[in-house]
Amino acid sequence: MRFQNRVAIVSGAASGIGLATVQRLISEGATVALIDRNAAALGEVAAALADPARSLPCVVDIADEAAVERCVGDVLARYGRIDVLCNNAGILGNHERLATEQDLDEWHAVMAVNLYGTVIFTKHVARVMQRAGRGAIVNTASVAGIRAGAGGNAYSASKAGVINFTQTAACDLGQWGIRVNAVCPGFIETGMTRQFFDYARANNKEAKLGNRCELRRYGRPEELAAAIAFLASDDASYITGQALAVDGGNTASLNMPGMKM
Repeated sequence: MRFQNRVAIVSGAASGIGLATVQRLISEGATVALIDRNAAALGEVAAALADPARSLPCVVDIADEAAVERCVGDVLARYGRIDVLCNNAGILGNHERLATEQDLDEWHAVMAVNLYGTVIFTKHVARVMQRAGRGAIVNTASVAGIRAGAGGNAYSASKAGVINFTQTAACDLGQWGIRVNAVCPGFIETGMTRQFFDYARANNKEAKLGNRCELRRYGRPEELAAAIAFLASDDASYITGQALAVDGGNTASLNMPGMKM
């Protein structure tokens, strides 16, 4: 019960890592505001939670600063505090275009959600945390922000930006006791990555999924949620400005397990 009497905000809460994070935080005592722009999916998730009284669904486009500011105000008015922010919402974009074929409209769309949405939510929630003199922010970046080959150009650049913003925000906010960290998921089956899993299964290639990781398997949203909960908890009270790869060892190797020099 590490989050007993604490209030968290989780974006991208209607599926994948965001949903797993909501479930994990609630299981450990938190009250959670669920943020997503998919109203139908968010409604289904909110209805299915074991204790709906401890959840507040909010349909929000995180790239809309005015909407985010209203949402943060609504959460604060209802619960009186915000202890944890999990910036998880993200979009993939086109992962096949070469550098010579970039669509700037796509770049703007990916950056607006993955990077600017993280910046906007951090801005408004951190103001609440400043007044409290404490708080924990966990951003979902990606191994694509660490190395090439894990995502398209726009997506990878946006996640590298999330990692860097995590570090600079940690430096800005540490004086108020606010910790800012990131998790960098590897190959995880979520709504965003399901197309790759569906293709592999349709072509009898499921056994190859995740085989380039040292653990020789892909990850589960629940494994990311566990890492996020750790970084958001007092167990990580002296950790800030870090980007934790949760990737089965992928970024620790040459991407060729068993063939390191």
